[in-house]
Parts: sequence; structure tokens; C-alpha cells
Amino acid sequence: MAIRLSALFSALLLLLSLSDSILGVIGVGVGINYGQIANNLPSPARVSYLLQSLNISRVKLYDADPKVLSAFANSNIEFVIGLGNEYLLNMTDPIKAQDWIEQHVQPFIPRTKITCITVGNEILSGNDNQLMSYLLPAMQSVYAALVNLGLNKQVYVTTAHSLAILGNSFPPSSGSFRQDLGEYIHSILNFHAQVNSPFLINVYPFFAYKDSPDQVLLDYVLFQPNNGTIDPITNLNYDNMLYAQVDAVYSAIKAMGHTDIDVKISETGWPSKGDPNEVGATVENAGIYNSNLLRRIEAKQGTPANPSVPIDVYVFALFNENLKPGPASERNYGLYYPDGTPVYNIGLPVYNVGSRGNLPQLDSSSSDMIVRNSIAHLVRDAVFGVLLFTILV
Repeated sequence: MAIRLSALFSALLLLLSLSDSILGVIGVGVGINYGQIANNLPSPARVSYLLQSLNISRVKLYDADPKVLSAFANSNIEFVIGLGNEYLLNMTDPIKAQDWIEQHVQPFIPRTKITCITVGNEILSGNDNQLMSYLLPAMQSVYAALVNLGLNKQVYVTTAHSLAILGNSFPPSSGSFRQDLGEYIHSILNFHAQVNSPFLINVYPFFAYKDSPDQVLLDYVLFQPNNGTIDPITNLNYDNMLYAQVDAVYSAIKAMGHTDIDVKISETGWPSKGDPNEVGATVENAGIYNSNLLRRIEAKQGTPANPSVPIDVYVFALFNENLKPGPASERNYGLYYPDGTPVYNIGLPVYNVGSRGNLPQLDSSSSDMIVRNSIAHLVRDAVFGVLLFTILV
């Protein structure tokens, strides 16, 4: 019996090791934006099951929906939660900020892994000067509340920006922030350095291509083979626009006197459908963009100016959202339709949203990523089987 148990235990350790290595291939380094501006999405419990089956380890919300946070309890998925722009004025009041943390964060920790709060979204690229003036005080109040509650070591505070805050983005080594935003950004950067939180940017090469399809090479924005663009100052070659934009942000931060702040991509994606004037918004381009992006993330690739720092990305978005305002593209960034069908084939499994108890159904025509997902599930099931057999024997 002892020999049998020892052999089974060794097998269990081997399977666990294989499971870790296989399950980590897809999940490490990539997060997903889970927007909910729709009236046809599956329940948070079913979304939790879907994301765990995909080995997604990080999720970004635009609010702090208690139904979602409860559904993901004990899932080991890390959450970025959001404070909407409409909350900024209240969050400048330290008492109200602490009340919000006590109601929307503290009750869910540690069962749900909340690791970040984004205070507002793209505030500085708007035209509301009063809202801009609220941003840093709100971030400071939220952080102070986390300190008071002993949560500041596990939950960091930041805000997300659009690339419209840049005054210059090319060449990347000459990236700079808009002069009219300098005072706001300098103070925010000092805050990031003080509390050790990252600078978040929403990056969409699609916008550049849509606005100037005759001047911007499609292969360059889709990570496809191309000759690239040379930065004449550093002589670095950029074979895709995303990396050039990220390095432009790093340069802008450096020009403000900081080399101690990480840059993370809080949103990037490509729409599968758009209005007639939204050039490039197609299923084919969306599939190419996200597939190539995922390959670069899996390779833990850095940018030309920061090759040793793997890009940190939250893909936009999990689902198409049928109630989002604006052009058609805004409603068509999802990797999935609400019924669990992938919008395009980049190796994602079909998920039966009406059958939470079953594993995702896999499309046999999909790419090798599906094979990895299938193997991962088999290994996981084998691990549980060995463990159960050991207990019974």
C-alpha cells in the first residue's frame, strides 16, 4: 500500500507540474476587459466559469459590481475594479472615499482577489477642467482609505489614460505629454512613484489606421511582417505601432523626470465590425490583430526601448456590448458574442452559456491554442482523478 501511495503521489506531482506549465501558457501576461453595457450577457457565474476554462488570470471591470465580485470568489482571478468618472467629486472627500472602500472592496477580500482600483477613465483627454482637478485628490483619498484599512499593500490605485494626452508620439524617443496637461500629469506621476503604482494607457492602433488608411500601413498596425519604422534618434526599429506608442509614453514620462514608473496597457483591441466610414473594422483584421498580440504576449516580448520588460496587456473586450453608444465599432470589440460563440477564430473554445456544468465545447477546426486548452483540461481532470484514487485507496 505504501509503495502504491508513493507511486501515485509521484504521479500526482508530475501531473501537477504539467498542469501548471500548460495552464500557464495562455493565462500568464494577458488580462481581459469585462464590460457590461449590454442587456444580453450571460450571468457573472457563467462568465466566471468561461474565464477559468480559458485560464485567464486577470480581469478588468469598469465598476465594482458586487454580483461579479461575488461570482468570482475563490477563483484566483485578479481583479481591477473601476470608479466611474461620476464618482470623482465624492472621492475627493476622504470620508466618502473610505465609505466606498468599506462597501465595495473590503467585503470581498480575500475571497475575491481585488488588486487594483482605477479612479476614473480617460479624464485628462476630455474637456472638463473641473473633473481634471478632481482626479489626483480622488486618487489620493482612495489610497489613504486603503492605508487606513490595511489594504494598500495588496490593492494599488491608478487611473487610465487615452493616447490623446500625448503632444508628440513620433519618434517614440521624443514622446511628450501635451503642454496644457503638464501640471496635472506631473503631479499624478509623482503620486505613482510615491505609492509604486503603474501608469495605465488605452492604446488602439485601429484609430490611427481608420483615420489615415492611405498613410498608415495595415501590416504595421496588425503586427504582420513589414519593414517597420526607424526611430532616427535611437536607430531602433519598430515593426508595429503598439510598441511605438508604448515607448512614446515611456519617453514622455522620462521627460517629466521619472524612470521609476511602469507602463501597462489597460485597453487594446480591434473591432470586428464598424460603420461604413470606419475603415479596417472587419472580422479578419480583428482576428489577425488579437491573434498576433497574444503570440507576442506569450513570448513575453518587450518593446524595442524596453526589451526586458514584457508588455502587460488587458485585451478589449470579452463580449460585444449591444448598448454601448457611439459608432458601430464600439459595440463590436468582443472576442465573444453573448451566446458564447467566438466572434472569430483565434483558437478560443465555444462556450455553451446555457450549460454551466459542462466544460466549454471545442471547435475541432480551431488552431493549436484549442489543443493546448484541451490538454490542459485533460491534465486537470487527471490530477483530480489521481487525487481521488489516492484518497479512496
